[in-house]
Amino acid sequence: MSATKYQMLAIVGPTASGKTTVAAHAAQLLDGEVISGDSRQVYRGMDLGTGKDYEDYVIDGQPIAYHLIDIKEAGYEYNVYEYQQDFLQAYADVRQRGKFPVLCGGSGLYVEAVLKNYKLIQVPPDPARRAELETKELAELTEILKALKEDLHNTTDVETKKRAIRAIEIERYLKDHPEIDRSMPDINSLVVGVKFDRLSRRRRITERLKQRLDAGMLDEVQALLDGGLTPEQLTYYGLEYKYLTLHLVGELTYNEMFKGLETAIHQFAKRQMTWFRRMERQGTPIHWLDGYMPLPEKLERIQDWLNG
Repeated sequence: MSATKYQMLAIVGPTASGKTTVAAHAAQLLDGEVISGDSRQVYRGMDLGTGKDYEDYVIDGQPIAYHLIDIKEAGYEYNVYEYQQDFLQAYADVRQRGKFPVLCGGSGLYVEAVLKNYKLIQVPPDPARRAELETKELAELTEILKALKEDLHNTTDVETKKRAIRAIEIERYLKDHPEIDRSMPDINSLVVGVKFDRLSRRRRITERLKQRLDAGMLDEVQALLDGGLTPEQLTYYGLEYKYLTLHLVGELTYNEMFKGLETAIHQFAKRQMTWFRRMERQGTPIHWLDGYMPLPEKLERIQDWLNG
């Protein structure tokens, strides 16, 4: 790879945008390795539901190294603090071996925690406050969290009571400890986004959902339940795992599950794009690629931006 002022390439975009393919080929071009920026691909056994697309990491028969995929057991509740620590270790490892890091993901909070040097800490649980919050409904918890956070961008924090209670716990802890200052190293990154127009994105999401169901996504969720995870644990992961679990336990018909999940993924992709646009407004330049652009042209553009 020719010299560049950048220390990392980040490939972002909504679900079903083809960003993994771009990231893997960019890593091959740059003698690099991919570091995942996905909040659910960390879990083993959650493959189809999280869209790991392992085949994207093999190009012309050669494997492309990736990091932060399959590092935790399903059922564990991973968080952005842990991700930041794991990312720093992976990044240092990739750089130390003379490879070029390529961050790839659509989890806006995780990606931004790296790109914008979020100051994160490990927040201990507070049993007394948890017991108090457990008595409240999700709508009330959402209002409490909104009062603690100036802007509630991460709507996954209020998908379930459990998530909302933990988010409130973290915000209260940070307000009670204003002296805490945890800095991240500055990593000069070129951020590239991949996107399709809205109608194309919706079509791709629906096609991809059908493909994953045909490939055995229901069997994957059933295996997780058979392996000892409770329906509540799987519902925690949202989207595919929420809707497929509700179908498997008899609360939704197949058609209800498909339509509900399809709508939820469309809404999720829209929130992802909203997140990336907000990042741009707040000072993170994102160089956008049209998803329909041929892959060689995408890679050429990336190389030009890196060398620019």
